[in-house]
Amino acid sequence: MVQPLFCLIVTALMINKLVLFDFSASDDWSGWEIENDGVMGGISSSNLEKSAAGNAIFRGKVSLENNGGFASMQYHFPSRTIQGYEKALILLKGDGKAYQFRVKSKLSERASYIYTFETTGEWETVEVPLKEMVPMYRGERLRLPNFPAETIQELRFLIGNKKAEDFCLEIKKIELE
Repeated sequence: MVQPLFCLIVTALMINKLVLFDFSASDDWSGWEIENDGVMGGISSSNLEKSAAGNAIFRGKVSLENNGGFASMQYHFPSRTIQGYEKALILLKGDGKAYQFRVKSKLSERASYIYTFETTGEWETVEVPLKEMVPMYRGERLRLPNFPAETIQELRFLIGNKKAEDFCLEIKKIELE
């Protein structure tokens, strides 16, 4: 009788997670796009590659020339209701640098809600408390409440540490819990 109870508990725990994107389980990455500081005249460069394990590798070079200074990858998708979820869990391997995880409730919003995290250089699960994500626009904090965590329509990873640097971030999965 212990096994059925264990299966019920495991099933309940699995239901409490919402996979937003699993790179290793998807062959369709067409919704992911690169957006670098070229939109402002900068010359930073980056690309998105697939690792042998099927994970995303976001790599490139951030340049400060021409008022540049960031590189990002973004994913737009139909609006999803996320009420009841408290945190994002991102399974990734960084390079020891700081990155931003950004979300938008709606694509039409000016603000992105941002959480900055440091990577260790090892595989890790970064936990992002959704209600602690702060509203920002063009590097400035806005006088708005933190992320309401009701709907979501954009995911983005950005590096912009105010210095010229090479970077490499490998991402396996992004889910909510």
